[in-house]
Amino acid sequence: MNRVTRAVDVLVVGAGPAGLAAAARLAAAGAGRVEILEREQEAGGIPRHCHPGGFGDFGGFGLRDLRRPMSGPQYARHLVDDTVRAGADLRTGVTVTGWAGPRTLDTTGPDGLERIGARAVVLATGARERPRSARLVPGTRPQGVLTTGELQQAVHLYGQPVGSRAVVVGAEPVAYSAVRTLGAAGANVVAMVTDQPRAPLVSPRRRVPLLTGATVTELFGRGRLTGVGLRHRDGRTTTLRCDTVVFTGDWIPDHELARRGGIPLDPGTRGPAVDTALRTAEIGVFAAGNLLHGVEPAGIAAEEGRHAAEQVLRTLAGEPWPGRVLTVQVEAPLRWAAPNRIDPAGPPPMRDRFTLRTTGRLALPVLVVRQDGRILHRQRLLRTAVPGRSLYLSADWMSRASAHGGPLVITAY
Repeated sequence: MNRVTRAVDVLVVGAGPAGLAAAARLAAAGAGRVEILEREQEAGGIPRHCHPGGFGDFGGFGLRDLRRPMSGPQYARHLVDDTVRAGADLRTGVTVTGWAGPRTLDTTGPDGLERIGARAVVLATGARERPRSARLVPGTRPQGVLTTGELQQAVHLYGQPVGSRAVVVGAEPVAYSAVRTLGAAGANVVAMVTDQPRAPLVSPRRRVPLLTGATVTELFGRGRLTGVGLRHRDGRTTTLRCDTVVFTGDWIPDHELARRGGIPLDPGTRGPAVDTALRTAEIGVFAAGNLLHGVEPAGIAAEEGRHAAEQVLRTLAGEPWPGRVLTVQVEAPLRWAAPNRIDPAGPPPMRDRFTLRTTGRLALPVLVVRQDGRILHRQRLLRTAVPGRSLYLSADWMSRASAHGGPLVITAY
């Protein structure tokens, strides 16, 4: 089959909140021909199959960026409509298969094979939950083993039954979304299970037993799940009878396309390493949204898409790509920081802050930024930091970093 070769001004890969918001802003600002590619048949990303409160957007989608509550499907439709009205070319059912050169991608879709070159590329491929197989949970392979995304699609998109007795593994915001979805489907959630020593969040409205300091060690059942084995950190074991288990959280950025392009990844986030302008190490290639880090609410992903669009416009206008950049590193118990590169002369990050995550609970922590042993910034947070929830570090120290110095190291105590 012959491959069609053509060019656009900006190519956006991924039509979730980040990609749609970026494409809409670029098209409205007159960036030229803006094309957005989505491998699924419908654009909108995760919100398409979420009711209010899904995936961390407590109170409803749209509150963060549009200042009005919506259901997930309404929010997705709003972003799609904005993108189309702005003049971007939205194409669904198109899969990007690889890179053919700088800012040039090979695709396959309803129109056949294509090779698309662009002046700038925005990667917005999102993140996915780690499935049971990747968590190395032994046992049989019965029906009734789901991630939150699979659960949301089964209930909200396809109206499929999900069982009557469920166990939810995790206690991050997405886990409470799973509890609500199971309740809407008529299932009784017999327990939430987390390996954390205490609950990081308030309990959901429905009264659900929360088992802390415990891990799932085995799945039982042949045709259908019949139970899960649990082990407490003190060595006690038990079996919970259930016909559905939902593994939540433990997000993996969909970074395969970035890796194929040789774009360096950050070891903490496991997404592309980016600076405060959301520029990757590859000239002309940007990244935005949950591809960059563990999952943030849809409104924040959309805001990142708009932030990336502003930087793309500057690049198209001739702003040079940065040369040497400084890496941003974290020390335990911090897990990662985003953005994770800086150009001291570059723009501030979105909302003038860096996003951090921690692996443990920290009561009113103090964050410290150092370079070559020199303290650049010290900041006390006024709330307790817990795993699964973001904490924020002011960016007003960036101008004090030496462009010729070593990495920026963030610690917490």
